[in-house]
Amino acid sequence: MRNAYLLAPLLLALSSCSTPTFDSKAEEAAIRAVLHAEEIAWNNGDIDSFMEGYWKSDSLLFVRARGSSFGWQAALDNYKMAYPDRAAMGTLRFTLHAIRPLSETHFLVAGKYFITRLRGNLDGSFTLVFRKIDGKWVAIYDHTG
Repeated sequence: MRNAYLLAPLLLALSSCSTPTFDSKAEEAAIRAVLHAEEIAWNNGDIDSFMEGYWKSDSLLFVRARGSSFGWQAALDNYKMAYPDRAAMGTLRFTLHAIRPLSETHFLVAGKYFITRLRGNLDGSFTLVFRKIDGKWVAIYDHTG
C-alpha cells in the first residue's frame, strides 16, 4: 500500500504532461477547407493558388492514365498546359466520398471531380494522400482518373 502512495504523485505528474488527443474531426475540417480553397482558386482561373493545396516538393507524386510525374513545378506546368485559359478550366466542383485518417499526420481522401465547360465537360475520380507539414495540410499524392 505504501508503494501506491509513492507512485500517486508520479502518475499525477505524468498525466499532466500527456500530449493532447488527436482531433480527427478538426483535421478533417482543415482538409475540407484546403479542397474548398482549391475549388475557389480554380473557378477564379488561378492555377497558381489552386496549387497551394499541394506539397511544394520534387517528391509530390501525380498518377494519371497517361503515366506518373513527380514534382510540384511539373504539376503546375502540366496544369497550365492542359488548361491555358478560363474557358478550358471551366467550373470545378468536388464531391468527397471519404476522408479517413491514416495517422495523426496523414489522411486519405477519395472523391469525384466535375469540370463544367461550354465545350466538353470533364469528370472522374481521385484519391489524395494529405500530409500535415509545418502545421499545414497539403496533398503529397494525387491519383486522378
